[in-house]
Amino acid sequence: MRVNKIKISDNKFDINLKFYFFLKYLLKAKLTDAQSCKILTIYSTAISRTFDEIKSAINQYILKNIKGRSNKQNFLFELMDEIHNDLELKLFIFSLKLYAIKDLLLQEAKLNNILDITKLEELDPLSLEYDKITLYSPYSTRVNGALLSLIFFDKIERQETNFIAEKSEAFIRSLSDFAIELKNAGVEPNQIFMLMFSESINQSIISDSGSNYEDRILSVLTTIGLKQENIKKFHDNADKSTEFDFFFELDGVVYGIGAKRTLRERYKQFIKTAQMSKIDVMIEITLGIDLTEEKVKSIRNYNVILFVADEVYQNFSYLKIMDGVYSSKDLTIQTLKSLACMT
Repeated sequence: MRVNKIKISDNKFDINLKFYFFLKYLLKAKLTDAQSCKILTIYSTAISRTFDEIKSAINQYILKNIKGRSNKQNFLFELMDEIHNDLELKLFIFSLKLYAIKDLLLQEAKLNNILDITKLEELDPLSLEYDKITLYSPYSTRVNGALLSLIFFDKIERQETNFIAEKSEAFIRSLSDFAIELKNAGVEPNQIFMLMFSESINQSIISDSGSNYEDRILSVLTTIGLKQENIKKFHDNADKSTEFDFFFELDGVVYGIGAKRTLRERYKQFIKTAQMSKIDVMIEITLGIDLTEEKVKSIRNYNVILFVADEVYQNFSYLKIMDGVYSSKDLTIQTLKSLACMT
């Protein structure tokens, strides 16, 4: 079966490329709310003027009120140089209005993530539930942003304005009129806006997945009473290929801790080190989601102590009956001190 080639007309491509260019340069220019409002006011109060007169008025404002030869002024003039007709001027004003409400949509996109993060205060930092929230956190904001953008543009294209405060209704109605007119000219508002919006989201969030697991363990170690300045990263003297994520002394006993969310085959390296190292107590802390009974026995055969997420510990009976295997909730100073007697 032959699939027909997908073809985008030159006109459709060009106008959407220009739309993206306008959005990107507005983002680079970093206009203040007052500056955005002034340019929008120049346009809205100059409807009876010609295209050239309106463009000239905006250029004069930029020249007189934006710091001369600044990056902001340069970006704006480069942007204005790309406006050649009434349609492109409307596209610019549409872009400016979207730029003006971008931060509002961004805060809304981040709200679900913020609500999830507040749950962390009540959770064990080494639990599966805590890990899931931090793992999904950056993706949650991106997905929420994409869906909000889709809903937002669907509403304005349908001329629905009842989703926003009454005092903002006129602004949204105007935005809706622009969206419908420009859509008829080939502009794809949601798709192109989302390119810029996703970049803003990426810049505004910090990924908590992966390496954050070590930070969480460090917070637990300091919470139970160890001083952070006494905890170091350390390459084992007997096996330089192994790095202990946490290395410290407690009552004259030397502890080395390896921290991995999942073990895969990496536990074998720690077992190798256990055979060669003179460290008093070797500990592996992991979520345990990929642990098997065979792996646990292999680790314990070399006297490596194992801490796993409490949810995993409670779900597998073989973990509870095996010496040297603990729930993450049992990671306390008392437990650490007791381990010195087991090795």
